[in-house]
Amino acid sequence: MPEQQKTRSWLNRTVLGVGLTSLFSDWSHETATAVLPAFLAAIGAGPAWLGAIEGISDGLSSFAKLASGHFTDRLKHRKPLAVAGYAFTALATASFAFATHAYHVLLGRTAAWLGRGIRSPAKKALLAADTPPGAYGRAFGLERLMDTVGAIVGPLTALWLLEVTGHSYRKVFLWTLLPGLLAAVLFWLLVREKPIAAKPKQSFFGGIRALPVPFRRLLFGVGIFGAGDFSHTLLILYASRMLSPVHGPTRAASLAVGLYTLHNVFYAGSAYVSGWLSDHVRQRKVVLAAGYGLAVVTAVLLCLAPQSLWLLALIFILAGLYIGTEEALEDSLAAELVPKEQHGMAFGTLAAVNAGGDFISSVVIGFLWSAVNVQTAFAVSAILFSIGAILILRLRTS
Repeated sequence: MPEQQKTRSWLNRTVLGVGLTSLFSDWSHETATAVLPAFLAAIGAGPAWLGAIEGISDGLSSFAKLASGHFTDRLKHRKPLAVAGYAFTALATASFAFATHAYHVLLGRTAAWLGRGIRSPAKKALLAADTPPGAYGRAFGLERLMDTVGAIVGPLTALWLLEVTGHSYRKVFLWTLLPGLLAAVLFWLLVREKPIAAKPKQSFFGGIRALPVPFRRLLFGVGIFGAGDFSHTLLILYASRMLSPVHGPTRAASLAVGLYTLHNVFYAGSAYVSGWLSDHVRQRKVVLAAGYGLAVVTAVLLCLAPQSLWLLALIFILAGLYIGTEEALEDSLAAELVPKEQHGMAFGTLAAVNAGGDFISSVVIGFLWSAVNVQTAFAVSAILFSIGAILILRLRTS
């Protein structure tokens, strides 16, 4: 009977609250992301600027995630920190509307991602605290699914807003304020906070050293994989360039946004399905390694530089599948390997490693694409993805 209660109780108010918050927050910034490459092109910035904006934003946010992860384990109440992070991200994303140069977008994106860094460990710790360990995969998978529903609605909203505003990118960016601030309100109203036992004060590096050895090995595999895991915003630009010779620049840009929406549909589905599967297999690491394997296939196909719409659709589907699996399973494995009283530090460190990898990959892949060629850029990704998958398979989780 107690086990049945646990099975029934994982889908609770906190899990739903975190999921809805993720939906509206992602709706906000994915609406902005969908038009960002075209907006940058309109103000004279190319792929190197896009890679730098994404990479630097992710890299700087890693510091916020580390600090927040350390800080949140010492707080009596984690919820206000998460709410503040959501509100700050919404305001910073809307600030793109006032940008006239690429560095303005860089500043706004960096501020938005710092807000994400602040809220991320607190959000995940609150979610794990109100979820039975045997349901971590489903809880984190559902959060990723709902996050990605927002990512599906975002590009569609961007297309609709472009039509009704006469292709005004600035009005699209201002509109993002509505779902972004609603996310902060939903988190405050719905998410429950479980009391935390008093924890002795510990230095930042002491907190890192106290994390379990298996978790630190997980971080190593995640870091290697992340060094090749370029921002998927680059896929929009990639598809636009591959399709332009046949369809023309305007039609190619619209098709690229449509492909990104398809990517997000499979991202959403794979997040929950992979999380559910990981709750029903002996070792979660196998599911995560399989997701990393899909990333290898995606990178190899990108090296072919296809101009076929159908082959590009396959690439976007595979990219969605692997990113959903990656995000749900990395969090689930982290929650499983680390005691609850260290979850803030664990999620902060994991997020920082991912952000550091995003910084390296987005800058390096963007640079290699611009300075060498697209084949070299994604071949590097394929090699790093393969090494990451091998490291995860070799991980000892028990």
